[in-house]
Amino acid sequence: MARLVVPSLSVRNARIAFDGHLVAERLSLEIPAERTTCLLGRSGIGKTSLLRYLAGLLPGTTRAAPLAYMAQQDRLLPWLSALDNVLLGYRLRGDEAARRKAEPRARALLAEVGLGDRLNDLPRTLSGGMRQRAALARTLCEDRPVILMDEPFAHLDAVTRLDLQDLAVRLLAGRTAVLVTHDPLEALRVAHEVRILQGAPFTVGPAILPPGAAPRDPADPELLALQARLIGELRGSGPGDLP
Repeated sequence: MARLVVPSLSVRNARIAFDGHLVAERLSLEIPAERTTCLLGRSGIGKTSLLRYLAGLLPGTTRAAPLAYMAQQDRLLPWLSALDNVLLGYRLRGDEAARRKAEPRARALLAEVGLGDRLNDLPRTLSGGMRQRAALARTLCEDRPVILMDEPFAHLDAVTRLDLQDLAVRLLAGRTAVLVTHDPLEALRVAHEVRILQGAPFTVGPAILPPGAAPRDPADPELLALQARLIGELRGSGPGDLP
């Protein structure tokens, strides 16, 4: 079997706007291949806009590589079961053979996110956290070399959040992943590098490299000290105006 080609992502002298508002100008950024990068910043700074730019979802942009994108909203189709929602991408592409091949993976992912007994349930019967977990399973089931996630662990209780962070670290290994988060400790737990967005239009700070291998112990004193530093930087960055 051919090895999956996993690209890096490059932003070169980009101008990013959202709803007529300038988010970033002359922005250059390198996202390394086969590593997880967390974009950290205060609400409204433009993290989602940057993720949409990377995904080719903004006007005038193109998708640079085969990727899976997880939005903040779960976007489950209400008339499909949890399992069929996880396999939705294959259905939309009309590739029945690939869908059948991916079904065992979808079932396994739903089990790993705690929904193994809810495969046939419709979204309206699931809690908000369950829907978020199903959306995460759908993203990972796409098996793409590039994974973009916008607040993938939001709306989850603390223990489930930690468990799914651990799962994501394992399943994202060897892929180019970009995660948006508001949570400094979450970024430090799961990422190879953390980049802070600051200002309006925003700039992206230098890479911050958490110590040790992910997923990191949230009680590690070195990690907590680094979290305090990041919070200090974020408090000085000022709020943004855009999602």
